Amino acid sequence: QTYERSCIQKWLDAGHKTCPKTQQTLLHTALTPNYVLKSLISLWCESNGVELPPKKLGSSTVSDCDQTTIAALLEKLANGNPEQQRAAAGELRLLAKRNADNRVCIAEAGAIPLLVELLSFPDARTQEHAVTALLNLSINDANKGMIVNAGAIPDIVDVLKNGSMEARENAAATLFSLSVVDENKVAIGAAGAIPALINLLCEGSPRGKKDAATAIFNLSIYQGNKARAVRAGIVPPLMRLLKDAGCGMVDEALAILAVLASHQEGKVAIGLADPIPALMEVIRTGSPRNRENAAAVMWSLCTGGDLQQLRVAKELAAEEALKELAESGTDRAKRKAGSLLELLQRVDPAA
Repeated sequence: QTYERSCIQKWLDAGHKTCPKTQQTLLHTALTPNYVLKSLISLWCESNGVELPPKKLGSSTVSDCDQTTIAALLEKLANGNPEQQRAAAGELRLLAKRNADNRVCIAEAGAIPLLVELLSFPDARTQEHAVTALLNLSINDANKGMIVNAGAIPDIVDVLKNGSMEARENAAATLFSLSVVDENKVAIGAAGAIPALINLLCEGSPRGKKDAATAIFNLSIYQGNKARAVRAGIVPPLMRLLKDAGCGMVDEALAILAVLASHQEGKVAIGLADPIPALMEVIRTGSPRNRENAAAVMWSLCTGGDLQQLRVAKELAAEEALKELAESGTDRAKRKAGSLLELLQRVDPAA
């Protein structure tokens, strides 16, 4: 479940140890920002002319002790030996995770360029600390620009390609965080991030695969990155994830496919992957959002005179499932299902 940060924090501060919605006992009380949802909300607000509420400034301030600590850590980053640099990067990583005020103070003290330099450090652990510190700092919107201006994107992509698995996964999350800014989507795609993200999508831990998927999704909102993703071979891994309900990645796979299907190259590549059986399974049994995305992908594939996809759908008795979706789905799902039913009625399966 995802909650407004201030509200869930108030719930936890009151001593509750359960999820307010499900009442299940929480395994931990660490708060993890839901970057995907935040990005989708921002995109929706922008598309619909809704102004986001102003951000509230934090009520706490960085203590003199913390400022002194940060200054000392930066001195070690700049002039310390390799062991001191590794330790200092690890401390800054933790401080940046702790609260919003620390993120502001660390950035204003000049840590970002020093951390970017450590991304090319030969020591794997130092590299992990540096990229994760940048990830935590990037939660602050102002810091995103500072990170990009420090020339971090090519180095983060290099970590994504060649770092340890932990570093690669946190590099993917950092690129997603930076790509919330539209112009950064272009720069990240041009830096060669997408093939490396696809590799992580195939090779990573469950968390790493989700980090890669969210980054690919956000980057693919930019039209030019859709073609990059298709040419880099994104469709076969997505189809494997879509067909493997136990992998926990069906939501992400469908969301990306729905974005790519709006692009001609994406539409062609998806159409070659025998997608209709898997999409129909989702339409019959999936969650409301997944049924909506599956219908959207199927609609993209079947428009433009592609009778082959329509014939496959008709052979799989798609009309019954689509009629049910047209009655009970989300508003967008109802529209797509209705359009698909109209297309299917014109198809002669024997032709």
